[in-house]
Amino acid sequence: MNDVVPGAKPLAAAAPVRRATGRRTALLTVVGLLVLCALITVSVANGEMPLPPLDAAKGLFGLGDSATVLVVQEFRAPRTVAAVVAGAGLAVAGALLQRLFRNPLASPDVMGVTGGASFGAVAMLAAGASQMLMPLAALGGGLLAAVLLGVFSWRSGAGVTRLVLVGLAVQAGLSAAVSFMVVRFPAELAGSALQWTTGSVYGRSWTEVWSAGGGVAIALFVAFALNRRLAVLDLGDESAGTLGLNTQAARMQILLVAIVLASLAAALAGPVAFVALAVPHMVRFLAGPPTAGTLALSGLAGAVLLLASDLVAQYLLPVSGLPVGVVTATLGAPWLLVLMIRQSSSVNRSVR
Repeated sequence: MNDVVPGAKPLAAAAPVRRATGRRTALLTVVGLLVLCALITVSVANGEMPLPPLDAAKGLFGLGDSATVLVVQEFRAPRTVAAVVAGAGLAVAGALLQRLFRNPLASPDVMGVTGGASFGAVAMLAAGASQMLMPLAALGGGLLAAVLLGVFSWRSGAGVTRLVLVGLAVQAGLSAAVSFMVVRFPAELAGSALQWTTGSVYGRSWTEVWSAGGGVAIALFVAFALNRRLAVLDLGDESAGTLGLNTQAARMQILLVAIVLASLAAALAGPVAFVALAVPHMVRFLAGPPTAGTLALSGLAGAVLLLASDLVAQYLLPVSGLPVGVVTATLGAPWLLVLMIRQSSSVNRSVR
């Protein structure tokens, strides 16, 4: 008589797979941290007054001569930290939305959240409010976009694919509203609002970094705390309900965290495209199935990608002064096209 329990072999075989995935994630995390440290050093060492990398790294921690410390900490570090924080926030928000909706096209920039955040920030700028209120304004705009997305999707009885199309329409409409306000601004305000048309970390101050970055850090902590609920949702609503999870409440919590992350990141960098959409795909390709480790790796990869794109925009392109959003959008447009073609192909196959 065979005493082997059906399904025991696959379960036993899953343990080595999980260990291999964990080792791969840990290795990629170490590599990512080394790359991020190198990019940070390059970022704070270069500018109108180039500095030796070692002196710049010391200046970042307040060591060395006072002139170096001033240049690094007051003028270069805020921009660098803003890129790192915004990239991490956008990437984690994209990873949450793609798992939540089980759709590779789901991301804050595709679904209108970053466009709404930009709209809120520009409207607050037009009102002459303090920079300290920009994160709140961006968050309000992101929530407004989410409400518009929900209303129009509900009225059209949308599935996930149509939800993305409605999101693109919301994003386009809010972006047009932002462009209209920028055009109507006085000349002295137009330059300040320009980052919310393409995305830029130029001219960030510590006030903006601490206000928006602190919110991103808190939202990241909450996102990791909710990862277990997200893993249960991956099993399907019926199985999750059987395990005692309130699926509707869990979905709303995760959706709200993703909106907060994307909105506060947009308050720092504007509507930067591509990062939230592509980074989760890259991480899944390199590290495997989603876990808490791959969620952290997504944040790290987003920080690396946005900071690297900012350095490319500053130093490697023939046109100086381009915002980082130009670089990420150039990469993101073909990526989005490929994803939409693949998504359409998979839908057509399922219909047949």
